[in-house]
Amino acid sequence: MNINTPITRRSATLGMLSLAGVAALAGCNDSSPTSNGSATTSQSGTSYKIGVLQLTEHTALDAANKGFVKALDDSGIDYTIEQQNAQNDQSACQTIAQTLVNDNCDLILAIATPAAQAVAGATSDIPIVGTAITDFAESGLVDSNDEPGGNLTGTSDMNPVADQIDLLQEILPDAKTVGLLYCTAEANSVIQIEMAEAELDAIGLAHERYTVSSSNEIQQVVESMIGKVDAVYTPTDNTIAAGMTTVAMVANENNLPTICGEVGMVENGGLASVSINYEELGYRAGEMAVEILTKGSDPATMPIQTMTADECDLVYNQETADELGVDVSALADEGGEDVSSAA
Repeated sequence: MNINTPITRRSATLGMLSLAGVAALAGCNDSSPTSNGSATTSQSGTSYKIGVLQLTEHTALDAANKGFVKALDDSGIDYTIEQQNAQNDQSACQTIAQTLVNDNCDLILAIATPAAQAVAGATSDIPIVGTAITDFAESGLVDSNDEPGGNLTGTSDMNPVADQIDLLQEILPDAKTVGLLYCTAEANSVIQIEMAEAELDAIGLAHERYTVSSSNEIQQVVESMIGKVDAVYTPTDNTIAAGMTTVAMVANENNLPTICGEVGMVENGGLASVSINYEELGYRAGEMAVEILTKGSDPATMPIQTMTADECDLVYNQETADELGVDVSALADEGGEDVSSAA
């Protein structure tokens, strides 16, 4: 998107899922048989055991999980699923990954980069499908995104970073300096921040990195931005997404607008985003899993799937805009969706 061209968006086939709607899916140590609602036995008569390791709970990852399960249900296969959530704990990721391997799962879904890295380190034999991972190759998960080469493939949430920076410039034309907020422990975030820096350099906006190593540091770091930057950009960072209400509380009270990596962060108080639909992303990962399980497809030869910019959604939070005094009427004119609680 540029300031003279409306964003092209795809109306999401699948609505974004709230956290409450997937509490059962994302809960820690939840292991229960699950079958699709209309048929409990696939035509082949085979039942599959599927393990899921989700890094942490927040709207985007929960939606990806939901989409994955929906794809399994829609396929008609018979399966049991073991849902595990690491609560953003790296050591827990490794422990859970090994447990799923020891349980002899037929396939493991890994949601977010650290989860995928943990599962990949635990097995080279069990097929792994990853989702909500920015760059599989850069994260060391595959040989290349076109030819993964191992037992892991999946769907990437590589952000339309250029469109998000264009969005920032469009609705915040007076911004001179942008604070880049992310967690240093997340390789996916570093990739996106470097992309954002290149885009900001190209349009002549100054920028400065503000980093956290855990959620406990979010409030202090956001407070340190006050008076130093005119706007905040934060990518699809799991730590920041999980703590977005804290980011918004501090930033909005101090008239500091935040352009976000995805819709859930906007729902939780951010100003706007050009966002991937994470439920659709998870659904596509589920389709890949079904292909591996039922057709014997080899993850090594299944390219990483990505969503194009025109499949993303323009979203904004009118309540946040009103609090900040930012005019977002142009986004409504371009077909953007107000995702505030009052919408």
